[in-house]
Amino acid sequence: MSQITKLNKGMKNTLTVESLSRAIINSVDRNGMLEEEARYNAAHILNFFGYGNRIIDNMLEQDDRNLFYFLEDTGILSTEREETSLHDGREWRIHYWRLEMERVMELAGKEEDLEEMDEDISNVYEEIPDEVWASRPMPE
Repeated sequence: MSQITKLNKGMKNTLTVESLSRAIINSVDRNGMLEEEARYNAAHILNFFGYGNRIIDNMLEQDDRNLFYFLEDTGILSTEREETSLHDGREWRIHYWRLEMERVMELAGKEEDLEEMDEDISNVYEEIPDEVWASRPMPE
């Protein structure tokens, strides 16, 4: 299961179980969570979100909600709510959980990888030897 997001540089990146589990591990104390547990939690979270980045709170069981609160403390998840008026005038609140993709990518180290890739791409012409440039005719 994966989720596609656009980072602020406009490049596409895919959120996978591996990258989310890496973000979870990097967000807690090094001795706080085993890799297998982080991977299980990442797959569990992605099963809720699918290809979206927001889910409704009332679909969660209490154990799931505890995990979501834990991940909210790390910045991987956040909450939001909507209020609407019912026909009888009462207010109804709907609570949502949002997957914070930029924070996940930051914790997983993907933004650094993308920055390095951008630097590598910008230096590609500097790596071409002068002989190659000299062998090409200049446009008039």
